[in-house]
Parts: sequence; structure tokens; C-alpha cells
Amino acid sequence: MNHSPPSPSPSRPRGAHPKPHGRISPKLLLVLAMLAALVLFFALDLGRFLSLANVKASQASFQALYTEQPLAVTTGYLVVYVLVTALSLPGAAIMTLAGGAVFGLLWGTVVVSLASTVGATLAMLAARYLLRDSIQARFGRQLADLNKGMDKEGAFYLFSLRLLPVMPFFVLNLLMGLTRMKTLTYFWVSQVGMLAGTVAYVNAGTQLARIESMRGILSPALLGSFALLGVLPLLLKKILNAVQRRRVYARWANQRPQAFDRNLIVIGGGAGGLVSAYIAAAVKAKVTLVEAHKMGGDCLNYGCVPSKALIKSAKLAHQMRHASRYGLSDATPSFSFRAVMQRVQDVIRAIEPHDSVERYSGLGVEVLQGYAKLVNPWTVEIALNPGAPGPEGSPATDQARTVRLTARSIVIAAGARPFVPPLPGLDDVGYVTSDTLWARFAELDTPPARLVVLGGGPIGCELAQSFARLGSQVSQVEMAPRIMGREDEDVSALALQSLQDDGVAVLTGHKALRCERVNGEKTLVVEHNGAEKRIVFDELLCAVGRVARLQGYGLEELGIPTNRTVDTNEYLQTLYPNIYAAGDVAGPYQFTHTAAHQAWYAAVNALFGEWKLFKADYSVIPWATFIDPEVARVGLNEQDAQAQGVPFEVTKYGIDDLDRAIADSEAHGFVKVLTVPGKDAILGVTIVGTHAGELLAEYVLAMKHGLGLNKILGTIHTYPTLSEANKYAAGEWKRAHAPQALLAWVKRYHDWKRG
Repeated sequence: MNHSPPSPSPSRPRGAHPKPHGRISPKLLLVLAMLAALVLFFALDLGRFLSLANVKASQASFQALYTEQPLAVTTGYLVVYVLVTALSLPGAAIMTLAGGAVFGLLWGTVVVSLASTVGATLAMLAARYLLRDSIQARFGRQLADLNKGMDKEGAFYLFSLRLLPVMPFFVLNLLMGLTRMKTLTYFWVSQVGMLAGTVAYVNAGTQLARIESMRGILSPALLGSFALLGVLPLLLKKILNAVQRRRVYARWANQRPQAFDRNLIVIGGGAGGLVSAYIAAAVKAKVTLVEAHKMGGDCLNYGCVPSKALIKSAKLAHQMRHASRYGLSDATPSFSFRAVMQRVQDVIRAIEPHDSVERYSGLGVEVLQGYAKLVNPWTVEIALNPGAPGPEGSPATDQARTVRLTARSIVIAAGARPFVPPLPGLDDVGYVTSDTLWARFAELDTPPARLVVLGGGPIGCELAQSFARLGSQVSQVEMAPRIMGREDEDVSALALQSLQDDGVAVLTGHKALRCERVNGEKTLVVEHNGAEKRIVFDELLCAVGRVARLQGYGLEELGIPTNRTVDTNEYLQTLYPNIYAAGDVAGPYQFTHTAAHQAWYAAVNALFGEWKLFKADYSVIPWATFIDPEVARVGLNEQDAQAQGVPFEVTKYGIDDLDRAIADSEAHGFVKVLTVPGKDAILGVTIVGTHAGELLAEYVLAMKHGLGLNKILGTIHTYPTLSEANKYAAGEWKRAHAPQALLAWVKRYHDWKRG
């Protein structure tokens, strides 16, 4: 059974665009003109005029002609030099020497500098016009980091490379043409960067009579000078960084400690903060972790852990109602909702020791319980919780409930909180969030009879399905046209069907307007297609997203910029290079595993950044939504690839064909793999099905280490397991790319062998 969609045409994969026919394009005309010029250059052996011997032999006559007609000679020289460099012809070095011989050092430097810069810019523009769009379309994702770096420090990179004579300038012109650098920036940076080398060659040209070969100008002293020029940009960058740091820290200069209490202070005891503190302690740094509320942060106490415990109970209730799928009798589950919510708390308590004060203290982390606030870039003021011990384990007295500690570096890992929309009347009717529902619902004897869930993202979908399976009448309100809008449409459609099958009334395209009390009942007023509707509820759950915690711990006082999250660079540094941010407060992802991933970069850069800084790597970030069936993804999906203009092919394998899924009565969902057209290189994977989050790990590993579908196909997968879905998806790709012409010859061979 083939579950793959029709394969895109090999000549035009998805993401590509058809080309017009019937006329020669300007690009082709330019290519033909350049090829014609190159053919003429070599066919007529014009290169003989750009030899050292010819220039030396013609030096006297050219000097005499220049004396008689300086403007004509200068113009002709400029035109020839520009053509040579624009077409990347051999001879630019000889032309430079000739410029020195004919025009002298001063005027020769001016003429050569102008001609070489104009020629280099034309070569760059030609490469940009002919190649950039196609290269970016094909390798845009791989070049994303390069483009960002060029946007930020492209002028510095170009200046550095221009100073190095070992870098062939025609190669540099070609490569820079593929970037987004402005033409004017390229022109002036090239002129300044090439000036030192130009002066050296023009000066050598003034002594042309003494030069017997090109090696004569490349003396050890000159090469040493070029080497020093190559080091110059690095020194300049160091100086500029020092000046920038001095300016940033200027207002705090008199507050910088002579010595520090700690190597690192970490604000926040969630995933990002815990991992940062653990890494610091592991490398024997003196580290203090400050947490105001519960260790483990949102994930342990309000998010990942309690929601998954609830999902498991809800799934069991669902399976009992549908036991006939397994050859048993359907049964209505009888349960105490208080017991279900108590189990959630029991699960949290069972995991708590992993993130506890005692565990991290045992690992060498000093944990202080209280509210931290940045006083200056090196000082944190901590208002200790009542009864909490102070620094170094000594109990804090009532007179010393606030302490100050200094550190060379600080990591902000303050996390995020649920976003509560500004709906009129919301406070009057009352609401819960994904943080507060656990305590509120633990007080109920039965699940909420009528529950409204605001939001169609992962959190809203998980909780809507779970409470519907536990017996609540759930209405899910989403303003967008579909739920789970970050996923492809086929994924959203499958999720919608699953929620509806469990009894959730999914109201997409409905905008919440206000909350009211009508005849003693709580009501949500929504708008759909221009008309208002009213939804009566007992409890309302706000699950419309989370926002970073940015207030209350000193960002404003220090002037650290924020824009939904704390602004950081690629090293996770804030405005102050010794203050870092990691996790939800830093973005761009709000996943526990991403927070832990960022924490490594933040901690290592904070402790060892003066020697080496590491850029945070977001190239392979997986995530999962734990509805039933689960939705898991890594890399690009179809809508992302189309939005980014990345060409791709799609291979899709239906899990309804998988033996183990059939045996488990879980035969629904699919594995969808996006690959580079014609290749097995993986661009992204979406899996919908039971245990999709676990199945995704194989693709995460493959993408991280550059393994393609052929490697997955060649790996033994235990039978019968769900993991075979990955192998079969790779097999679907292999069948779609089978070498049909070769197989036709193989068939002839076998026919011949049979006689």
C-alpha cells in the first residue's frame, strides 16, 4: 500500500517556479557576453600584453605617451583595468605595476585604487545578478546564519579579507555577490581594504626596471607586512569591543567590584537556571542559584509534568469507554476527580527530588530561596523568603533578610507566565490558567461540567481533550481559522477530528469579545461571521500562550532592552556582555529541552567567554504536542518551507499500514518527511501518531549529524515496533527515487540469464 502523495516533477520540485519561454533572458545575454569576452581574450592571446616582460619593454613608450596625452592614457588605463578585474582575467597585478611605472606612486595609487574597486564591484554585482537568487533559493536555510552574520558584521569581514593577499580577489568578489551587502558598502570597504596592498604594488611598479619576475615584489619583508595587515582587523576588533564595553559599563564604572563573591549567579530555578547552575558547579565554579518560588519552574509544577499525568489518566478513561476496540467490553469509568488531581500532585512530588534544593546543594550549587534583583551589572540583591537560609548556608536573621552578592557573570533564567487576554468582564467571572488550574481544580469533586478553553495551540488542545475525556463538556474557542496553526493543514485537520471525536466543540474563527454574568450564569460572548454567540460555562481556562517574565528583577533599572523576550545576541549575551539570558525569557522557543540547551551556551560562555564564545545552535529543535494521537516535529514542515522559499520533496507514510500500530489498535496518523529535491538529505519531519514524540528522536539524531534517509533505511529496526514507521517512510522515498533506467537494464539482464 502506497501512502505517498504524487511525487513532484523532478524537473520542478516544490518551492521552485516555472521559467518564461520564448525569449532570451537578460541573464543569459550577460553570460554570453562574458563568455565571448573570455573566448576573445584567450583566442587572440591578449594575455601576452599583460606580462611583466611586455610591460617592461613598453614602459618608456607609455611614459612618453602619457607625457603627451595624460587624460587619454589615464582613461584608457582605467577602462582596461576595470575590464580585467570585472571579468576576473589574469593580469591585475601586472596592471598595478604598470600603473606605478607610468603614473608614479601618488597618482598611480589613486588611479589603480579607483579602477580596482570599480572592477571588483562590477564583478560582485555580476555574480549577484547571475547567481544569488538561485543559490539562496536552493541553500537559503543553510545560508541563513551566514546572511545574519553578514548583515551584522559583513563590512568587518570584507575589510579583513581584503587585507589578506592570499585570498584571490575574484573568489572574494564572487562570494560577496551571494550576500545581501549593500553595493555602496562593498565599494568603500573594498577601496579602504585594498589600499595598503595597492600602495605596496604601485610602489613596486615605480621600481619596475629592477624587477626581474613577480617573485621580486613578494619579498619576505613584503609578505611579513601583509601578514601584519591580516592581523590588523583582529586587533581593531579587539579595540572596538573594548571601547564598546567601556561605553556600555561607563555609568557603573565606579561600582565594579575589585573582587567577586561568586563566579556565576543564576536567577531562576527552572530548566534553564538548573542546567546553568549544574554546569557551573561541574566545572568547579562558585555558583549561586536564586529561586523565589518552586524549584523546577513551570515545567515541573504547572506545565509538562502535571499535564502529562492528567493526559495519562484521561487516556485510560478513554480506553475504558472504547474497550471493545481491544476485544473487551466497553465500560463507563468510575473515578474520583479528586483522586485524579491528587495523582497529578503525587507525580509532581515523585519528580521533585530531581530538581530539589537538596540535590543541587549536593552537586555544589548554593541555592538561595528569595527574590533576586539586579543592582548593577555585577551585583544581585536577594530578598530572602521567610525562614530561608542565607549565603553559605548560615541562617539569615530578621535584621538581614536582604543580602547582596557580586559575580563576574549572571544568567537570567526567569521563565515565562501564561498570557491573560484583556477581555472585559474576565476578572468578574473568574478564570484559570495552565498555572493555576491544578490548585483550583484539586478542590473540585467532579470535573467542570461546562469548560471553555480559550486558545487552539498545543496547551489548549492537550487540556481540552483531557477534560473532555474525563467527562467535561468542553468548548474550545480559537480566533484563527484552524487549531494548531504552526503545523501543516493536514496535521491540524487530524487534530481537529481527534478532538471532535472526543466530544470537544472546537470553534475556530471565533473571536472572544467579553465575559458576562447572565441570570447568575457565567457567559463568554464570541463573534463569528459578524454575529455574536454566547457560551455558558462553569470554568474558563485561558490557554492563549505564554509571555516572558521581564519585570521585577532589575532589567528596567539597568536599561537591558526587551522585546517580548530579553534581547540577546547569538551568544545569549544581553546589553552587558557579562549578563546572559536562557530559556523562555530569552526565546525564541518555549520548550523545556530548548531552555536546557541554551543553558549550556549561557553557562559556558559566562564562565569561559573571555577565551572562546559559542553561538547558540537552533538548527535542529524538536517539539511535540501530546494530544491523542501525538504530533511531533523537527525542522521544516511544508508551510514553513513554502514561506521561506525552500524547495522540497514530500514523502509520506501512513501509520495505518504499520503492523504494530494495527496490533495496538492505534493505526492512525502518518510520518511526513521533507527532503532536498533529488536527495535524501532531511529538511524536516512531522509525525502524527501514538508515541510520535519518541519516534521523532531518530530523525533528530539524523538531522543533527547529517544522516539521510538511506542511512535510516539501512538501519535494523526491531519487529514489530512503532519505530519501523521511520524505516518504511525511508523506503517510500527510496521507491520514489529508484533508478528506473538502470532497473530496465537489470530486467533485460535477468531475462537474458533465463535464456
